[in-house]
Amino acid sequence: MDYMYGPGRHHLFVPGPVNIPEPVIRAMNRNNEDYRSPAIPALTKTLLEDVKKIFKTTSGTPFLFPTTGTGAWESALTNTLSPGDRIVSFLIGQFSLLWIDQQKRLNFNVDVVESDWGQGANLQVLASKLSQDENHTIKAICIVHNETATGVTNDISAVRTLLDHYKHPALLLVDGVSSICALDFRMDEWGVDVALTGSQKALSLPTGLGTYWPYTPSIQLLYGLRAALDLIFEEGLENIIARHARLGKATRLAVEAWGLKNCTQKEEWISNTVTAVMVPPHIDGSEIVRRAWQRYNLSLGLGLNKVAGKVFRIGHLGNVNELQLLGCLAGVEMILKDVGYPVVMGSGVAAASTYLQHHIPLIPSRI
Repeated sequence: MDYMYGPGRHHLFVPGPVNIPEPVIRAMNRNNEDYRSPAIPALTKTLLEDVKKIFKTTSGTPFLFPTTGTGAWESALTNTLSPGDRIVSFLIGQFSLLWIDQQKRLNFNVDVVESDWGQGANLQVLASKLSQDENHTIKAICIVHNETATGVTNDISAVRTLLDHYKHPALLLVDGVSSICALDFRMDEWGVDVALTGSQKALSLPTGLGTYWPYTPSIQLLYGLRAALDLIFEEGLENIIARHARLGKATRLAVEAWGLKNCTQKEEWISNTVTAVMVPPHIDGSEIVRRAWQRYNLSLGLGLNKVAGKVFRIGHLGNVNELQLLGCLAGVEMILKDVGYPVVMGSGVAAASTYLQHHIPLIPSRI
């Protein structure tokens, strides 16, 4: 039962947590089991092998454990580096800021490369630092692949190219919380040493997974992960990436048709999992999010920190299709009218649906 009931289905369009597919919900609807029985290690073994596929790695070692993305950050840092080690870390939005804060609290020597919010990582500065670091004092590069606060995606392959060009041995640590299994991510090809993601994002699960088990694991989440991976492989990872690209493009076309701007400042940094929409100075982005929930049973993302009140965010991530997105965009148009923005009703939906009508493929299983 909903704590605060609203008729019909709730429309969840924040950039995580995301909609959970019905087969995953059904897979998790089961009783507890003895995790020391032969069944759970057998299940876990298949999960560990299949998780590698969504990272596009054959050589990486996967770890599953019950925590949030923040816990995965800490694990990545403390298991590969030592206090006092020098880290180059890029500050481009709220989540990269929080990771940098954690790095400092863990007593690493953090060399922060800051960009305006809405811009990507400044790789020219990184090139300069690597070229000057003849003694290899830099032990790691930490970068957020997809910054959900601003809708910015960074070029991880370009970071690896710089490290290789300068023959620098620094580790490459990547936060892929809102990118892996939705955006193109190639752990082996890009030479990523540590990559992390969260179950509540493109995997479309509840938060906090649990592997070989010095504690009592969440059996239900493991069965949910098995079902989620089966759905991913049935659709096909490349098809999923293409679907997110369609959703991202359609959303940006709608924003343009409304006469509003994307927070992301260059085409090369656009994100296909979240769009941060700039609002005029006389409109509070937080009021748009509040009105969406109160009147339309629609959840949108708030602007965070430096962009609080200046943007609202549309998440198009995980188990969501084109018609669901169009419903969200129709809701946003009504909300914009509610708060006094002179939107032309139907303009964004028309722009998005015209694009999608030309680009949605047939569903493979129904051909």
